[in-house]
Amino acid sequence: MQLKDTAAVVTGGASGLGAATAAALAAQGATVFALDLPSSIESAPAVDGVVYVEADVTDEAQVRAAVGTAADSGVPLRTVVSCAGIGPSMRILSKKGTHDLGLYAKVVQINLVGTFTVLAVSAEAIAKTEPLEDGQRGVIINTASVAAFEGQVGQVAYASSKGGVVGMTLPAARDLAQHGIRVNTIAPGIVETPMLATVSEEFRAGLASGVPFPQRLGRPEEYARLVTMLVEHDYLNGETIRMDGALRMAPR
Repeated sequence: MQLKDTAAVVTGGASGLGAATAAALAAQGATVFALDLPSSIESAPAVDGVVYVEADVTDEAQVRAAVGTAADSGVPLRTVVSCAGIGPSMRILSKKGTHDLGLYAKVVQINLVGTFTVLAVSAEAIAKTEPLEDGQRGVIINTASVAAFEGQVGQVAYASSKGGVVGMTLPAARDLAQHGIRVNTIAPGIVETPMLATVSEEFRAGLASGVPFPQRLGRPEEYARLVTMLVEHDYLNGETIRMDGALRMAPR
């Protein structure tokens, strides 16, 4: 599937993986609608072909409005990429007591329920477009994490949410096959994103040393490149692809 003269939606599109993805899709000729919170959009870079839209993925009405804007842009909505997410850390039991249940629910609500909301609402819009060759109408790409497979100490909420994203990939692809919509998931390892901006170079070097090869942190641009490959490769469907340099996370 080609990106030129199509519309794309990217959640979490104002920074990190989302910003790199939005820029990469725009460079391929797509009109990109980058969804994010107002506070994130304020500091987002201006990129040709990228339109920022205020939307909270946990608010169905806001998601519907944002997706509607993309669907009514004058070119068909073909690509949706979910990058919005949070990753707080907390143990189930600690000196402070049990894991904050509200925090657990918040992580699942944003990372998993938010991803599903974007998927479902976007699929409805994509299904209304004219089919391409082989009946294809579009592709939805979600973001999981290697924590879905090897969650570390303190990552129970994050790993639960990302494991849910992995778990819904194949059934979502099967559900949407009749509408010509592919569904894939990327599970990144340790990527150089704003979440790591506050840690020291020494700490980053320690993280990189655990990656077999190449022995460095991943780059947002590499995630974006994988997104464009998944868009263009029409036979990749229902897959979760790890992007981690062969990293397998230790317990801590």
